[in-house]
Parts: sequence; C-alpha cells; structure tokens
Amino acid sequence: MARLKITQTRSVIGTKQNHRDTLRTLGLKRVNDVSVREARPEVVGMVHTVRHLVTVEEVD
Repeated sequence: MARLKITQTRSVIGTKQNHRDTLRTLGLKRVNDVSVREARPEVVGMVHTVRHLVTVEEVD
C-alpha cells in the first residue's frame, strides 16, 4: 500500500478545534513537522479535512 508523507505547513492558530484535533491525530504538533502514514481511507479523509494546513507527497 502507498505511503503518504504529510508535512504541516501552516499554523493552527485561529483554526477550528476539529482541525487541531485532526492534526494531532495525524501526529503533527508544529509547523514543518512530518508524519509518514499508510494511505488508508481514514488517513486520506483526515488529510482532506486539513488540506489547507498541510502538504502531501507519496513516498515508496
């Protein structure tokens, strides 16, 4: 299964609480944090929720 490299690019200041919770669940705590996750439907949905705060790359 493909793996996604998720990088937080924007701050959570002023965002909704569910966006903050989603980033924490993805393992991101601060700007420029990186998390590598399997491209499962749950993870893809979470990334879609916070797509304005992160960048995503596919890694092998």
